[in-house]
Amino acid sequence: MLDNIYSNEKMGLFIDGSNLYAAARALGFDIDYKKLLDLFANKGRLIRAYYYTALVEDQEYSPIRPLVDWLDYNGYTMVTKPTKEFTDASGRRKIKGDMDIELAIDVMEMAPHLDHIVIFSGDGDFRRLVDAVQRKGVRVSIVSTVRTQPSMVADELRRQADNFIELQSLAEEIARQHAERQYAPNDDDNSEDFDDDDDYDDDDVIVERA
Repeated sequence: MLDNIYSNEKMGLFIDGSNLYAAARALGFDIDYKKLLDLFANKGRLIRAYYYTALVEDQEYSPIRPLVDWLDYNGYTMVTKPTKEFTDASGRRKIKGDMDIELAIDVMEMAPHLDHIVIFSGDGDFRRLVDAVQRKGVRVSIVSTVRTQPSMVADELRRQADNFIELQSLAEEIARQHAERQYAPNDDDNSEDFDDDDDYDDDDVIVERA
């Protein structure tokens, strides 16, 4: 499962929040982020764990806020930015929240200080990023899933990575029990996430479940 992570490696986690949530949801489980952090910290020398998500700022209450606050106080470096609203050619309001650039910049800046980078995303746009840090002598693992139809990891990204970690194989160790209220009293099982690379109608709920 995580046999390709060595105990002497300096390691960084880079989590595309909406992408990871969508993959876990498709596999039928919710992630306990404390368990996830502990799992990787026990495998190598974990230097930093980044979590990336866009936030809707004009909502009176955002169900993702309890998760963001909890992660911020419990070992994660949070990287957030406001979503952007625009009107498409049909006059429909759309929401956009792409964190790819922020993740890529942090990976490149941290690469000289790490031996192993773990990216939690199946987005094929990261293939060139993986190639770039590999040429700096850093090993890269991708965490996503091929157990869904269609697969949630781009084939070119999986091929480029030094190691592919199937998310479903981690479920037993990182799944959250539904009875738990780990992050905040407002944790809401009815809240939903949005995908960074997609546009959404104004009627969509574009928040991420804690």
